[in-house]
Amino acid sequence: MREIPYNRQAAVTYARRWALDRNPAYYDFTPVGGDCTSFASQCIYAGAGVMNFTPVMGWYYRNAVDRTASWSGVEYLYRFLINNKSVGPYASVVTENMVKPGDIVQLGTHNGLFYHTPVITAVLPEILVAAHSFNALDRPLASYTYETVRFLHIEGVRTWG
Repeated sequence: MREIPYNRQAAVTYARRWALDRNPAYYDFTPVGGDCTSFASQCIYAGAGVMNFTPVMGWYYRNAVDRTASWSGVEYLYRFLINNKSVGPYASVVTENMVKPGDIVQLGTHNGLFYHTPVITAVLPEILVAAHSFNALDRPLASYTYETVRFLHIEGVRTWG
């Protein structure tokens, strides 16, 4: 296994292209609980170029029914990125001032229930994000209402070879 850099520009380019639309290659989960984490996974995949096809605990999408929970579930994506020691992207929880474009942010309630996964498109004086379910492109993070937040910095990608 070898490490490759996460292509942040590719992730942001994908986010900008599809934030206000849907890529027909992926199922739109909006009517069945939300499409935000699937969209974040699509962006991460655009920057990583590799999925982890480990059943149950991996991170992949073949179609709407052949995918892992981590592809489209907020908490499952968090657990995969933080705990991944195998193929695919991996991340760490960082403070707001350590994020970069292509990273993700997760919004939650005061009791730690996280429910939304936007993708960071820019870090200016303020953080701008793209998201699905309620489509957003370059929306200021500060314009969301949330009680807690966590920032996931994609550290890199592991691949075979």
